[in-house]
Amino acid sequence: MKWRLLAAFAGLISVVLLAQDVPLINYLRKIEFERVISSLERDAFLIAGSAEDLLSGEQGVTDPADLQQQINEYAAPTGARVVVVDKAGILVVSTDQRDEPGKDFSSRPEIQIPLNDGVPATGERNSETLGGKIVYVAVPVVSGRTIVGAVRITFPAQVIDDRTAEKTRGLILVGFISLIGAAFAALLISSSFTSPIRRLQRTTEAIAEGDLSQRAEAEGPPEIKGLARSFNTMTERIERLLEQQKAFAGDASHQLRTPLTALRLQLERAADMVDTDPEGARERVEAATEETERLQRLVEGLLMIARSEGSTPVLEIVDVSALVADRFEVWEPFAAERGVRLVTNAPDDLFATCVPSSLEQIIDNYVDNAFGIAKDGDTISIVAAPYANTIGVHVIDEGPGMKPEHLEHAFDRFWRAPDAPHGGSGIGLAIVQHLAELSGGHAVLRNRTDRSGLDACVVLPAARSADQR
Repeated sequence: MKWRLLAAFAGLISVVLLAQDVPLINYLRKIEFERVISSLERDAFLIAGSAEDLLSGEQGVTDPADLQQQINEYAAPTGARVVVVDKAGILVVSTDQRDEPGKDFSSRPEIQIPLNDGVPATGERNSETLGGKIVYVAVPVVSGRTIVGAVRITFPAQVIDDRTAEKTRGLILVGFISLIGAAFAALLISSSFTSPIRRLQRTTEAIAEGDLSQRAEAEGPPEIKGLARSFNTMTERIERLLEQQKAFAGDASHQLRTPLTALRLQLERAADMVDTDPEGARERVEAATEETERLQRLVEGLLMIARSEGSTPVLEIVDVSALVADRFEVWEPFAAERGVRLVTNAPDDLFATCVPSSLEQIIDNYVDNAFGIAKDGDTISIVAAPYANTIGVHVIDEGPGMKPEHLEHAFDRFWRAPDAPHGGSGIGLAIVQHLAELSGGHAVLRNRTDRSGLDACVVLPAARSADQR
């Protein structure tokens, strides 16, 4: 990728340089041509001024020898060719020794224009004599208002091309330096993109091989940093999910082994006793049914936790006051049947946010545990109260409470107190804690301070009802 970016940058800069320099080179040649023409035209008029007396027939300080010397001195350092003709186009003097005085130049187009029209002639044409292109300037020699001759200066066009090429080489050098600089800048820019991507690729390959401890480095442009952070978040979530899956598989295999073994033994014993002791076989089948129910509760709890772990919870606003009253009505007949007094206290207009149906499950779990240790005449209270930005729901019993060292492990999966009633799965309080955390709250167990008993509490974020909003 780096080399592709480098090639793209270099290609773009090359196109820009070509688009800029080609017209510039043509412009430089045009400027150089005009500069040479202007210089030659000025010199031609100076020579014409010197040739005026000679060509007009007046006797002055200028004679052919003096004019010859003057044009020779002019042509020697420049390489120009100077021709002076009279009004008929006949050669008078020339810097070219091959030109004999009296040679007819009247057929030359550049000579005809100043002789006939009295205006300078400039341009570029092929010269058969020189075997190449020449630049020419021809100006009239005027005496008063009479054209008495013409001066022509020719100059090899190659000289202009050489001067243009010299400046062009400078442009090419500058362009080459610009291209090198652009390539270096492109290399730095591409490296700033590709280096983090290569590191991210190596990290991805390491993770693909099983090393989930690897993390991408958040370096480079903001887009790459954002990609690295998203990648790390994804990796952390995958690592957490895999750990949860391993823990789930281990816990499930360990915890399911006991009820399955008990169920198998009960059924085997029932099968052995069905002919000899039908009553005993019936008791074993009833015991197996209890183990089946325990196994069902365990599996349902495990599935509920497994489905919710790693997912983004969807929260809703619940009327805590109404929900507490509803759970009281559900459990009150069962309490009366058990000889237990069930009471409730929840002010109106208490609202909290939580996962749908989670608060019902939490209250039911707490109440079910309280009934498990309740004796005749005991009181179980379902209480809701507002706190600072939170709502607390308590289920308070009058049982023996829990030892401090047991409270630390009460919410651990499959943990059961040594003195807990038989038949529990050890998954109920783990579900309570999990639901509370998904809802943005927390679950607490603490012994009562006024008397024996346990206060099982869940604290949820407070919310306002639709009417209050």
